[in-house]
Amino acid sequence: MSDDPPLIQSLRTAVAAAPADVPLRLHLAQILLKAGRSEAAVAEAAVALQHAPGDTRARDLMARAMGVSAQPSAPKPAFDWRAAELQVGGVVPPRFVETPISADGQDGPGDAEAWDVEKPGVVRLADVGGMQEVKDRLEAAFLAPLRNPELRALYGKSLRGGLLLYGPPGCGKTFIARAVAGELGAAFLSVSINDVLDMWIGNSERNMHEVFETARRKAPCVVFLDELDALGAKRSRTAHSGMRNTVNQLLTELDGIDSAANDGVFVLAATNVPWDVDQALRRPGRLDRTILVLPPDGLAREAILRYHLRDRPIENVDLGKLVKVTEGLSGADLAHVCEVAAERALLDSARTGTVRMIGMKDLLAAAKETVPSAEPWFASARNVAMFANEGGTYDDLVAHLKKRRKL
Repeated sequence: MSDDPPLIQSLRTAVAAAPADVPLRLHLAQILLKAGRSEAAVAEAAVALQHAPGDTRARDLMARAMGVSAQPSAPKPAFDWRAAELQVGGVVPPRFVETPISADGQDGPGDAEAWDVEKPGVVRLADVGGMQEVKDRLEAAFLAPLRNPELRALYGKSLRGGLLLYGPPGCGKTFIARAVAGELGAAFLSVSINDVLDMWIGNSERNMHEVFETARRKAPCVVFLDELDALGAKRSRTAHSGMRNTVNQLLTELDGIDSAANDGVFVLAATNVPWDVDQALRRPGRLDRTILVLPPDGLAREAILRYHLRDRPIENVDLGKLVKVTEGLSGADLAHVCEVAAERALLDSARTGTVRMIGMKDLLAAAKETVPSAEPWFASARNVAMFANEGGTYDDLVAHLKKRRKL
């Protein structure tokens, strides 16, 4: 505010530059309280508690500020955090009200130590809610041949090549890649442009080579190329940049996946814009198998909502209704819905001095405010599906757009 003293103005500027700095925000709240600005102090303490719910100093400051703000009319006692904890931690109404969901889920620089290789994880495809079509495609194109070497030999099925996951952002492509690694009992090595790109000539190519060398040493290992459109951009667009040689190196490494030295190395990649990926990367024997990962279906939305609400104080949440009103939202959107609903309840508790749980009203309001983040992607993908579907590359995308009457 313009009439704030210089010290408060400076502190507000510092807090705006570092909004997650809890000690700094509490210092501002303390100064505001000393200046008689108890309501402003309550607001700052509430935000601090949002970042650090268990901070005792923030709780104490909130209680003192609310006690001061209640002095003129004295209608309320100081905020009792102990009572609030007992209230939330005691006997509470049912967390979820179950509503059946249809079975089909449709409701309307380069050394080994530099790479963080995750040990074989416990995440499996069974942990991915819904998305049965994606699971079936993964099973047929990738997992079944790996699990059945005798049948693979009988039918002459080659394991040459990798798998490309594409679709709108925030729909779980990375999580699915981790689940595939879990199914294979393999280590997981995630690589992005920031891990590979280097300012010195030759270092980017060396880094790319070291990625695959590390995977060979850690085999069985899944190499996950995140944001492939950045790591493997069309070389026609990178003629005057260092990335052209990096793409060439990636092509060389992929060509070696079928050799004996690469036994146990599996390549998965993900991108939001497969049409920006160099075509050579998608020829047979490289990343030739493609799977479209769409926004979560009903069963997947239920699983995602349960996950993000599991540790929050909720009551009487009708998951069936919530699943229906969140159709079209990505996994990231659903996480945002839960975060916004929690924020509404937190701020309401801070204003009233009475802790309450998150209810359907909060979640429905948050869902209504959330715009599906996948819509701009579908707008771009529609043009590709209509005018650039050479050889049927995007037939699955065309089918989805027709099903949703967007084409």
